[in-house]
Amino acid sequence: MNSQSANEQPRWRSTTVLAVRHNGKLVIGADGQVTFGNTIMKSDTKKLRRMLDGRILVGFAGGTADAFALMERFEEKVKDYPGNLARASTELARDWRTDRALRRLEAMMIVANEELTLLLSGTGDVVQPTDGVVGIGSGGPYATSAAKALVKHSSLSAEEIVRESLLVAADVDIYTNSNIILEELDSRV
Repeated sequence: MNSQSANEQPRWRSTTVLAVRHNGKLVIGADGQVTFGNTIMKSDTKKLRRMLDGRILVGFAGGTADAFALMERFEEKVKDYPGNLARASTELARDWRTDRALRRLEAMMIVANEELTLLLSGTGDVVQPTDGVVGIGSGGPYATSAAKALVKHSSLSAEEIVRESLLVAADVDIYTNSNIILEELDSRV
């Protein structure tokens, strides 16, 4: 009889999300792949959502069910603090870190509006990237690196930077595919 520990059992994974603010635009993109252990379960999952009448963009990476639970909680916080993305994010991060059920959730989120881009994690982190570029998920570091280079050394639009950077991640990270979905907002910052 094979008894695997919780750490050895196959896990659902949702992978790469990238946000870029560049030339007055905010673009968030994500790949579509969901894996279970070493098997691709779905290639066209939508990991981006709009909230508050389309004024807030949310992207998630990690356990799919966990991410959906967190997005529901975040939407409640956004309604409690309309127009105050930082406060809604801080309140969710506090709950996520202290609530017994929430702190077991394995996911990360990028939330953004026309003024702010924030990374949220279960350890209570609420981080605003200095340069307007942030990625999460298994391919996040690859996509972030590519985006930072493209922002500095190209004349591409924010949309083109996100798309190209996610394609770089898809070439390197086995949990990221090239089925890319993008969402865009005009940006004040």
